[in-house]
Amino acid sequence: MDINTPEWVKQAVFYQIFPDRFARSSRLQHPPGMQFKTWGAPPEDQGYQGGDLLGIVDKLDYLKDLGITALYLNPIFSAATNHRYNAYDYLEVDPLLGGKPALRELLDEAHRREIKVVLDGVFNHCGRGFWAFHHILENGGLSPYIDWFTVHGFPLHAYPESGRQKANYATWWGNHSLPKFNTNNPGVRAYLLEVARYWLEFGIDGWRLDVPEEINDDSFWREFRQVVKGANPEAYIVGEIWHEARRWLQGDMFDAVMNYQITAPIISFFGDEHLNLTWKHNDVVLRRMHARDFAAAIDAMYGLYDWRINFVQMNMLDSHDMPRALWLLGNDRQALRQAVLCLMTMPGAPVIYYGDEVGLSAGGDPHCRAAFPWHQPDAWDNALRQDYQAMVHLRKAHPALTAGDFTFLQAEKDTVVYQRRLESQEILVAFNAGKTPSQVKLSTRQLHHTTFQHAWKPGGSGELRVADYHLAFELGPQQSVVLVAGGGS
Repeated sequence: MDINTPEWVKQAVFYQIFPDRFARSSRLQHPPGMQFKTWGAPPEDQGYQGGDLLGIVDKLDYLKDLGITALYLNPIFSAATNHRYNAYDYLEVDPLLGGKPALRELLDEAHRREIKVVLDGVFNHCGRGFWAFHHILENGGLSPYIDWFTVHGFPLHAYPESGRQKANYATWWGNHSLPKFNTNNPGVRAYLLEVARYWLEFGIDGWRLDVPEEINDDSFWREFRQVVKGANPEAYIVGEIWHEARRWLQGDMFDAVMNYQITAPIISFFGDEHLNLTWKHNDVVLRRMHARDFAAAIDAMYGLYDWRINFVQMNMLDSHDMPRALWLLGNDRQALRQAVLCLMTMPGAPVIYYGDEVGLSAGGDPHCRAAFPWHQPDAWDNALRQDYQAMVHLRKAHPALTAGDFTFLQAEKDTVVYQRRLESQEILVAFNAGKTPSQVKLSTRQLHHTTFQHAWKPGGSGELRVADYHLAFELGPQQSVVLVAGGGS
């Protein structure tokens, strides 16, 4: 089967935003009497802190300066939670976020800065307030929409009096507040596909699909792809599949998935003895990992898919559904720098979770959903932010890092070296994740050039030596270098 992926994603650097917690704009005038949590309130208190789409517009220049070329926004449609994975109207932007006018301004201003915008599509389930489910709540079995969901009995236990009263209708993982659509119903399918088409025609650049494997129907996703690509052939379709995803990545359904399969090896290798193992997940298994295991895990992951898929995978170190990377790395900022540089120099589109670049560190949901500290600029790690910026621009400056071949040249103890090559451009990326110096010695037979210059060289890196048909250099503890054949940048 032919595989066609959006060309722009190869060069993209994404920034993921949880809208209620990124930025609140003074330009959005809410009705009198509205009450929000204080900006920066503990995220475990839940509630709304008032982030909105105009707030994102107000920070686009900050994101552009960071080097961001694409945004992935968690759900923005009308819903009754701050996470908005329980929509009650898929054709309206939540008024708390500024409604459709705010999305229009965000798309226009982002596109003017050459920044794409991908929205979160929650098509497996909705909220109890969704109009068709509400109709059943009011009318029971007499509702014409009864087959839009899978109902096992009446009255519906939508608001149980006790935790022991199970939902008597299909839900997402037994959650009463998240009724599951019956996508076998032609009306449901038509509605969801119309939602997908409508927002693409409105101007968005793609869909991130929430729990798409729970719509266990390949024909639905094939039809979804036809609708999406018919509206915009360059639209991006990326599914939230935490594990191996070959079923969905054959060219007829998704372009890519959220690549949590790269998350575990990177965090594990660079975390070393600082790795925080208190977080557990079936699909992202963290463990102390030496170079050989790291290289084997990365090679196995890339071996799963066609390279046209690998180049557009959404690669991340963390997200709204897991602890922040810095927390997982035991708050070792140098380990985070190495992990980010690895992410920026590997095949696939890297994603920065909002606030990681200024040093936010927290455990899993809800702690990882804290407000961006615009109100506390003195708390920012500006040196870390500058390094993020430099690493993003390094990736963007070298086409071989976005679309080049990928080969491990060395993987021993705490040291890995890999090569990226595109036509005449050759780049070597080397890491020492350990706490003692290490030696790199590469046979020139592995290389296509004999002269290299530093493109990324933190202080203390050893000088390059070429002798006896080998390129050799030393790496200090937790040190990384990027070498470009024939010249630097």
